[in-house]
Amino acid sequence: MTVKKQNAEVIVDGGYQPATVTLHQGIPAQLTFKRVSDKGCLDTVVLPDFEIKAALPLNEEKSFTIDTKTPSEYQFSCGMNMFHGKVVIK
Repeated sequence: MTVKKQNAEVIVDGGYQPATVTLHQGIPAQLTFKRVSDKGCLDTVVLPDFEIKAALPLNEEKSFTIDTKTPSEYQFSCGMNMFHGKVVIK
């Protein structure tokens, strides 16, 4: 039996693209950020509900496993809380 997995990528370039990522409840998920610009304070991403605060190296992918058991909206932001996005689990 093959276990399904969902993957979502967010490009970090003066903001988050897309700013909203939708994942399906109960399916293991990986969220990947790729920072392609050195402008602004987007060199760190914070996902407080998942206890994640991590540096985003320029032009490299940084991936996180997201717990999708509980449907809700989970916010993420840059290190200075100026740019925002969200993960929607439904």
